[in-house]
Amino acid sequence: MWWIYAILSALFASLTAIFAKLGVANINSNLATGIRTVVILIMIWSIVLARGEAKGINSLSKQGIIFLIISGIATGLSWLFYFKALQLGNVSQVASVDKLSVALTIILAITFLGETLTLRTAIGAVLIIAGTFTMIVK
Repeated sequence: MWWIYAILSALFASLTAIFAKLGVANINSNLATGIRTVVILIMIWSIVLARGEAKGINSLSKQGIIFLIISGIATGLSWLFYFKALQLGNVSQVASVDKLSVALTIILAITFLGETLTLRTAIGAVLIIAGTFTMIVK
């Protein structure tokens, strides 16, 4: 079942790239990111409140909150750089290079979370890295 959500995530990420490219055409990329962030903030908190999930906030540990804050900072930086890249480059290239994050995540998960590297995962990561360099090199 997880893969259905992952495919939906990929679909909406691709739509995000297309709509973002159109949105940053005549606007500062940081302002565009700010507008997008406000929309996401309203949408997510509406869902959390409508489903009564806000009460779970009291059960968060200090460590959990710290990691969520750091994750939020990383997300914000990722969005800022992504929107700037979209403003300057072709969406097909920017979106492809952005997927280098998959290979980097594999490396970081092995390094910091102790996840096991399988042959299939290693081959996939190498192909992603090779594909990224193919998209960058002219």
